[in-house]
This record gives sequence, C-alpha cells and structure tokens, in this order.
Amino acid sequence: MTRFLITRRAGRAVAALLAAAFIGGSPVAAETVLRVVPIADLKNTDPHWTTAGITQNHGYMVYDTPFATDTNLEPQPQMVDSHTVSNDGMTYRFSLRPGMVFHDGSPVEARDVVASIKRWAARNAGGKALMERVARFEATEDLTFELHLARKFGQVIRVLANPTLPPFVMREEEAATDPFTQVTDVIGSGPFVFDKDAWRPGDKVVYRKFAAYKPRPEAADGFAGGKVVNVDVVEWIYIADLNTAAQALIAGEVDILAAPSYDILPLLERDPNVGVDVLDRIGWMGHLRPNHLFPPFDNPKARQALQLLIDQNQYLAAMVGNPDFQRECHSIYMCGTLLETDAHAEPWRRPDIEKAKQLFAEAGYSGEEVVIMQPTDFPVSSAIALLTAQALRDVGVKVRIDAMDWSTLTSRRTSKEPPGRGSPGWNLFGTAWTHVQFGSPLTNIPLVSTCDRKNWFGWPCDEKTEALRTRFIEALAPDEQQRLAQQIQERYFETFPYYNTGQYLQPIAWRTNIMNVPRALTLQVWGLEKR
Repeated sequence: MTRFLITRRAGRAVAALLAAAFIGGSPVAAETVLRVVPIADLKNTDPHWTTAGITQNHGYMVYDTPFATDTNLEPQPQMVDSHTVSNDGMTYRFSLRPGMVFHDGSPVEARDVVASIKRWAARNAGGKALMERVARFEATEDLTFELHLARKFGQVIRVLANPTLPPFVMREEEAATDPFTQVTDVIGSGPFVFDKDAWRPGDKVVYRKFAAYKPRPEAADGFAGGKVVNVDVVEWIYIADLNTAAQALIAGEVDILAAPSYDILPLLERDPNVGVDVLDRIGWMGHLRPNHLFPPFDNPKARQALQLLIDQNQYLAAMVGNPDFQRECHSIYMCGTLLETDAHAEPWRRPDIEKAKQLFAEAGYSGEEVVIMQPTDFPVSSAIALLTAQALRDVGVKVRIDAMDWSTLTSRRTSKEPPGRGSPGWNLFGTAWTHVQFGSPLTNIPLVSTCDRKNWFGWPCDEKTEALRTRFIEALAPDEQQRLAQQIQERYFETFPYYNTGQYLQPIAWRTNIMNVPRALTLQVWGLEKR
C-alpha cells in the first residue's frame, strides 16, 4: 500500500502549517459570522462516546461520514465515491472520494474510515449488530476498503448511513482510542474546524470554515449531498435561559435559536423578522430511563409500578403544553413510523396508583432514596424529572432531585456506582429520542438489553429481548419483521427497559435574513446564507 510522502508522525509541523493555510490564519475583515443558540452546552466532544444530541451536532460540524441520508431518509454516498455488492450479498467493496484531507492536512484514507466505523460500532446498536455478522473488514488500498460478511445482513448501507448517530470518521490515531474513553483531539475532515482555543464551556463554541473541504458535486439534500459552506465562522452561544435566548433572537444578537421553548413561540411568530418552523415532521419521544443495576428499579415489579404512574397527557402538558406540537403515543417505535403498533399497550396506558403501590411493595421497596437527575437547561427532560419525582412521592417513594445542566448529566449518567449521598450514582433521568433511532429494534439503542453492561446507560439485561432482536435483525420478509416487532413490544411491556412519556415536535426559529436552512432532521449550517 502506498503511503503519503509526509508521514503523520513526522509531518506534524508541516501539517500544522497546512491547516493554518486552509482555515485562513489571519482574520478577514469581511468575515461572515453565524451566531446560534444551540440545544445545549457542549462539554463532551467525542460523538462516538456519547449519544448526546449536542455532541452529534458538533460531530456534523467537524467530521464527515461514509454515507448520509437525504430528506427522504434514503442512504446516499458521502465520503464514499462508489461501492459494489457481490451477487451473494456477502462482500461489499468501497472506494473513497479522492482529495479529501483532515484538518491537520493529512489525507483521508480507507484505514481511517475502517478504524472509525469499528470504534463507532462498539457503542451503536445498529453498528454492533453489523459487526457481529462481519468476517473481515479492512482497508485494501489507500482509498478502498472491503467488508466481508459471515452471515447475511441486508441493512449494511442503511446502518452506515445512520443520520442521528452516524459513524463520524476520525483519523486512525484517534479512532484507535478505546470506545469507552473519550477522544480529546478534535481533528476531522468535515466542513468546519473546531477552534479549541476559543472554546469556553458554558459560554461559547467557535467553528471556522475549512477551506480545504471538498464538497460532493450534488446539491445538498438533508444530510447528504454537497456541504457548501457560505459563512466563515459559526459561534454557538450558550444561553441557558430560553426566554433570554428568544429576546436575543428578536434583537438580532443571535441568528438562530435551535430549540425555542413552546411558551415563547407566539412572541416569536409575531415578529416579522423571525421565522418558526419544524424540521423533523415525525418528531421526538420523551424518554425516562431507569438504572437497572440498583434498587428499586433492578426489580421488574418496581419498573412496572413506575409505568403505572405515567400519564402521557400530563407529561406532554409539562414537556410541551401546545396541542399543535404533541401527541400521545404508546408504540415503542413511535407513531408515524413503519413499525408503529399499539399491541400489548392497553393495560399500561393509564395510571393506576393503587396497583403501583402494590407492585412497589411486592418489589421489596423499603424506603431507599431514589435519585433523579434533572437538567435545568433542557426543558423537556427537566419536566420529565419533576413530574416523575412528584408521582413517586405520591405513592410513598422517597425522592432526591439532583439539578445540573444537561452536559453534566450526560457525563454523570455513565456512572455505575450505587446511588447515595456523595455518590455520582443515579436511579432515573429523562431525555428524548428521534424516530430515526426508535423506529426499529435494530437501531433502538435503549432497547438493547445485553447483559454485558456495555449497552446504553441504565444497563438493562434481558436475554429474551436480545433473542427477539436478533431474529428481527435477520428476518428478511416485512411481515415477519412486523410480527417480531410486536413480540418485542410485548416483551417491552413486561420488562420496561425505559418509559415513553409522549411524542412531540421540536420547532426551530431563525432571523429571516438567514436563507436556505437545510431540511435535515436537525439544524445544520451548510448551504444556508446570512444576508
């Protein structure tokens, strides 16, 4: 295999000079700066390590992906130039687009892509299912790599094109890092360079246009196509109070508000200089996650009891409070998706306080304190925490709420220590997931119930769920997939790895001088213009 003339280790000084040239080392008087109030504060920068939405958004700024989905959620080549599949469906051969470079000036090679996909797959439900069926996955030339299956898997390209938790491509050096250890060097090949020196957690994140980025020739379409950048600098301005953030948008101090609060929407909609829209038309599902490792929710009866305290209409009123943006939904795959079903949900739709008390007693609850993490800067998750705390208190469960910002929560939820005073351990937290993840047992990360404690935070363990997921993943006929999806949902309502608290749409608001906002599921800034 040929090698780049300047090796990565020996060429750091040269690469730094190249990178400086690529991002324009000296300031330009006519710089176009886009100011965005993001969905949360950025504290973790490794998008393989965490599922946090803010880190995934950061990933799209800095990294690129092998494949991407268009506005119809169909996979399209992105870093990949072309690929072929053998007649028996067992061998995939990929060629990368030539001329792509990382932010340090080193070339993007197939070995970077292979190492990145392997690292990502260790933490991603779809990726893990894929790699479990792979016999060999390797770079064959500088710009080519091959994937040889041991067992048939028809979802290879769709898994690699995951739009909400994609396999962002890092340099091989970073991708060699243990998947459960954060990468700290943020060097991608995406349309923006992360300005680490300007990063102030709790205040601001700065990204600078990467002049050496090579967009695809096609027009941008969702997450796919040519990511043409029309601004020089993007600043994420973190404003914890969303009313203050809305006033900053109205005053023109910021250009985009990624997740305005629902109660401020009428004010924004009355301003002729502000537009409000929804990018994801199916939406998000409010999500309550219990810790399966420690009492009381290590006991399935306690988890069943908690479900009997959840009234989705009450949760939606607290999370959203606007009928135009919310709906009750008891399908674990979310409503509006191909696998939507309400099978086996009927006994669990409405609260039953007395039955919940009985189940907590049968679970052996004896007054231990339940620790709920509440992110004060994530309104949906904050509402879930507060409502759950009150519901538990109403049936005699002792509750402690630990308030923090969302980024702190995404770090603390990794703790497997027992909850207690002075411990980072926890029992419950709320979040939200998109239909892209929840729409299939293949990609539904919190549904994964392996018993190795390497699954998603909360660590449910259920061999029957995993056996059903395996059968679903290997089923080819749609009617067989539908049947298995219903069986998985039936098992869900027996074990409760998590709880759905209601489906909702998340609006976005921007100044009307911001043009051509991409119709992706989340805010992306390639293609848009600031006039």
